[in-house]
Amino acid sequence: MAATFYEPLSYLDASFLALETRTTHMHVASVVLFESGPLTRPDGGIDIQRIRDHIEAKLQYIPRYRQRLSFVPYNRAPVWIDDDGFNFEYHVRHTSLPRPGNEEQLKALAGRIVSQQLDRSKPLWELWIVEGLEEGKFAIIAKIHHCMIDGISGVDLTTILLNVVPTEELEDKKPWVPRPAPTPAELAVSELARSTRKRIDDLTSITETARAGVERIGTTAAKLTAAAESLRSGWLSQAAATPINQDIGPNRRFDWTEMPLDGVKYIKNALGGTVNDVVLAITAGAVRHFLEVERGFSTEGIEFRAMAPVSVRKPSQKGALGNQVAMWLVPLPVDEPDPVRRLRSIANETQHLKESNQALGAATLVDLSSGTPLPLLSIANRLASSAIRPFNMTVTNVPGPQFPMYLIGSKMLANYPIVPLWAKHGVGVALFSYDGRLLWGVHADYDSVPDTAAFIESIHHSFKLLTNAADAAG
Repeated sequence: MAATFYEPLSYLDASFLALETRTTHMHVASVVLFESGPLTRPDGGIDIQRIRDHIEAKLQYIPRYRQRLSFVPYNRAPVWIDDDGFNFEYHVRHTSLPRPGNEEQLKALAGRIVSQQLDRSKPLWELWIVEGLEEGKFAIIAKIHHCMIDGISGVDLTTILLNVVPTEELEDKKPWVPRPAPTPAELAVSELARSTRKRIDDLTSITETARAGVERIGTTAAKLTAAAESLRSGWLSQAAATPINQDIGPNRRFDWTEMPLDGVKYIKNALGGTVNDVVLAITAGAVRHFLEVERGFSTEGIEFRAMAPVSVRKPSQKGALGNQVAMWLVPLPVDEPDPVRRLRSIANETQHLKESNQALGAATLVDLSSGTPLPLLSIANRLASSAIRPFNMTVTNVPGPQFPMYLIGSKMLANYPIVPLWAKHGVGVALFSYDGRLLWGVHADYDSVPDTAAFIESIHHSFKLLTNAADAAG
């Protein structure tokens, strides 16, 4: 009889399950545009079957995509098991816009797709192949639960599905046989034994720490100091109440824009900071402009904070799914009218975050919480995200390849990322740099922020102010 298989979720991955509510969807997504190229059929449609065959052949490199959730009986801790009823056709879907479909129709479709939560009884991903777009293009809308993936591992996934050179050759599909899952009783016994072994290992590590002396103690002290700095950055206090931080519903809108990456680097080189600092400064200026001009809301004296995920993924973990991120809490000076001062304030803040090693601090806080039972974790996460709400929006910036990528010979034109909205977050911003451009995805609550186009205009207004300041600086 074959050995049974299961794999526990990490504490951080499980927390994204616990955070999910009826109105807070914890999947990440993206809208990826392609030239039709060699995938164009004689009738003008797209060769959907070739795309399906390509994706199915690549599943051998991402086994998580054929696994589903199961739960330990006595504490409801989630684990991964192979899905013995895996149905590829369910996960890779085909739809079309009325020809010739435009970007506005595609944005509306993406908003509807990300408004629906993933079915937890199946592997937690969907790919929608969308044809019917104008100018001979097609799109793939990807939706993956955050418990499976973070931004960096998402880029690794892109490198699995895409090629750096145009090629129409397909890999052979390899047969897949699901490993048997343990029964509920076997899973309970195995997890009890694993937790017992962990306690023994922890006791052993304490003994080893005592023998190792001050070096390891110093490492522990550094982690605790970083964790304390992370807490002091605002995680235990309430962020400002603004018109984009109201109760949200389950429905979403999605919009996007782009700008030249060299333009952002030009600002960085002229005014200081990093590319990410400039991104945060553009966002701060956009929020200020949007609140004051579109909502008639005074930003004077408000404390507006962004949560910025920071990768702690090691080179040895490249290609592995799951989350290897920590969270920075960055004050955005939306009350500052001068764009240069906004940028310098953010650059000083991110420098402090680096020097105080707050990525390590946030990761340490996750480690210290990792023994919390899932029901308590769920309650605590929901209280923290709704009652305290320590930040106003998520801003995540993922570097991508600065050269063209191809799907079976069809060139990828753009990849617009979609970040989840937390409780009382009307807007979230995600960025992906690709082939010399910075691609912005603006995810919004359908009812409280219906004017995403105005927010996009505010982004470009803020970018122009910084560009003018860079010009003036010579």
